[in-house]
Amino acid sequence: MQSEDIFKRYSRQIFIEEIGLEGQKKIMASKVLVIGAGGLGSPVIQYLAAAGIGTLGIADFDHVELHNLNRQVIHNEDRVGELKVKSAEKFVTHLNYQVKVVPIEEKITASNALEILSQYDIMVDGSDNFSTRYLVNDTCVTLGKTLVYGSILSFTGQVAVFNHQGSKNLRDIFPEPPFDEEMPDCDSLGVLGALPGIVGSIMALQTLKLITDLPVNLNQLTLIDTLNWRFQTLDF
Repeated sequence: MQSEDIFKRYSRQIFIEEIGLEGQKKIMASKVLVIGAGGLGSPVIQYLAAAGIGTLGIADFDHVELHNLNRQVIHNEDRVGELKVKSAEKFVTHLNYQVKVVPIEEKITASNALEILSQYDIMVDGSDNFSTRYLVNDTCVTLGKTLVYGSILSFTGQVAVFNHQGSKNLRDIFPEPPFDEEMPDCDSLGVLGALPGIVGSIMALQTLKLITDLPVNLNQLTLIDTLNWRFQTLDF
């Protein structure tokens, strides 16, 4: 892309004093892995692609289902039954063809996590189960990689930045995962469609701030209650 086209496309980011042209160059050189192309992954993928992320890895092994469409806004009715990573790749390509999309059509497991995560600068975890969340967290600690974490349920969400330049990680606040079968999830309690848009947008914003070396709150969990409209922070 020619420099003048870059300016035209990203001028509203470049105009921000704290971003500027140098910040945009950092965004375009960055490599981000989004784990999960569902409710949280959808807004993260959308806004990172729009911002001009250089390489966007997307890891998911599920297919698009009709009940996903109330919140997973990068997918549509025509793609029901299609692999989510393929649907996400089409979305990104149509939005910003300059972004290099790396579709990863497999589950993150103990056998492949190190190899996959080592290729990226920042991980954004939008997974929907504790085993994956803790595996991603532990792998980021091993690799010394930054993790942007989020979770959602019903009207509530959580966001944090873990393991950034030596900061604390998921196990420092929740040392052990609960048993998945004991925990409520979106399948049992549901989620209002706009909630992942709010939480995922915050995760995307934190990612862009990290890339451009802007300050983020570390060792802090943000609790989001959209039913009562309360935002709280918990230091740990």
